[in-house]
Amino acid sequence: MNAVSIFNDVIGPVMRGPSSSHCAAALRIGRLARDLMEGEITDVLVEFDRAGSLPTTHESQGSDMGLFGGLLGWEADDERLPEAARALAEAGITHRIETVDVGDPHPNTYRLTLRNARDTHALIAISTGGGMMEVLGIDGVPMTMDGGYHETLIWMRPGPVPAFGDAEVIVHEAGDLQIVQVKAARFVATDGVEAIAVRRLAPVLPVPSRKDVQVPFAGSEDMLRHDGDRRTPLWQLAVEYERARGRFSEDEVIERMIALVRILRRSIASGIAGTSYADRMLGHQSGRFQASMEAGRLLDGGALNRIVLYVTALMEVKSSMGVIIAAPTAGACAALPGAVIGMAETLGHDEEAMAKAMLAAGLIGVFIATRWTFAAEVGGCQAEGGAAASMAAAALVTLAGGTRDQAIAAASMALQSMLGLICDPIAGRVEAPCLGKNVMAASNALSCANMALADFDPLIPLDEVIDAAKDVASRMPREHRCTALGGLAITPTSRAIEQRLAAATVAGCGNCGCR
Repeated sequence: MNAVSIFNDVIGPVMRGPSSSHCAAALRIGRLARDLMEGEITDVLVEFDRAGSLPTTHESQGSDMGLFGGLLGWEADDERLPEAARALAEAGITHRIETVDVGDPHPNTYRLTLRNARDTHALIAISTGGGMMEVLGIDGVPMTMDGGYHETLIWMRPGPVPAFGDAEVIVHEAGDLQIVQVKAARFVATDGVEAIAVRRLAPVLPVPSRKDVQVPFAGSEDMLRHDGDRRTPLWQLAVEYERARGRFSEDEVIERMIALVRILRRSIASGIAGTSYADRMLGHQSGRFQASMEAGRLLDGGALNRIVLYVTALMEVKSSMGVIIAAPTAGACAALPGAVIGMAETLGHDEEAMAKAMLAAGLIGVFIATRWTFAAEVGGCQAEGGAAASMAAAALVTLAGGTRDQAIAAASMALQSMLGLICDPIAGRVEAPCLGKNVMAASNALSCANMALADFDPLIPLDEVIDAAKDVASRMPREHRCTALGGLAITPTSRAIEQRLAAATVAGCGNCGCR
């Protein structure tokens, strides 16, 4: 697979829905499946392994909504997504969702069988966290796609394979046929090729993949060796990394992040103004927090109170199907931007300073994603909230004008403080205790940033902390990894809330897919 990109894997996608692992990744899988069927689908069978996370969460956390939206060709921030099930039916596409015993090793595995009047195709893909996905096979033939290439698939008789310039060509044996997979920056011409069938699958990632991509470093220790005694600010090292990964100029990297900061600021404002959504546990609380803050009824928290306000507002926007950015995930979408934008505004910094802090955070996210995961289904909430805290701590040090080494130290201390954090969504919704965990991650980030600025010793290098978190995840029971089968998710009150919301959904809108 291609090297991690800040804009693909860490700060993004721009999306709607409660969970990036469920909504955005499923949508991208659906988009590729739609292209495999040339946009014509009459029936889809969706199968989830019984031992994975999806049998218990696919409905409440938005996998159905995202997948159906992708099958319809929609974008991850399409305002129609809550109505995706209804739209799928109106498009004449029938669907079935079944639980099977197949022993899939990844908890977020999607098995799709798609049909139209002419063809049947099967696709297996996984959601890897933060909206990222990977195709593992098509029609029973193992092959990989990360969604960053223009993929041309050619079914043909065994024999010589044509040349396609500098494109990457992989030949897969498929019974008495072969499937030629051509990965390129654009679809290749197949004129003159003796093909039985050709399918073209368009990229779904904002930063394209490319063959033999080289990045200057992939971990924090690697970066420190690369930079040596120059002690380049972390945001500049992030620019260097993303320039190599995406072939951007420095200005393009900064402008891309400024554009994301502006989306986040609009989302914060809409959250404070007030949001609502039927399938939701908590009401509009950020407005009350702001009123209490302005009336002096809260303990003096300085910038922290503004950060808590912004984190709450973003989480409420997420829970009302508003536009958010997975940073690094939807479940942990608020800690990093809430901390950065709240602190930057308190300090009087502009959007460029916010963007540079977000880039510094993005580089920490690159190190985490390269060595581990953002998926709570794999690593518990330490993979989401822990990563967000680590990224935010480095960002806050950057806002304060701290050094490269202080930013890395802050990131290490923040992640150390959140090892073992479980994922136990109440009533199966990514709403609570997710709000509290985002607030905790932002508060932790601020504390660790200040400790690093005072030159506290983190003791354990960041790469080793990430590896320790990965080891902890391997020992964490399935019930505590975003399955809604443990922790707060199985308390009597949680079960009662889940039943109440289910009854309200049926009474209010039938099978519209709002859940």
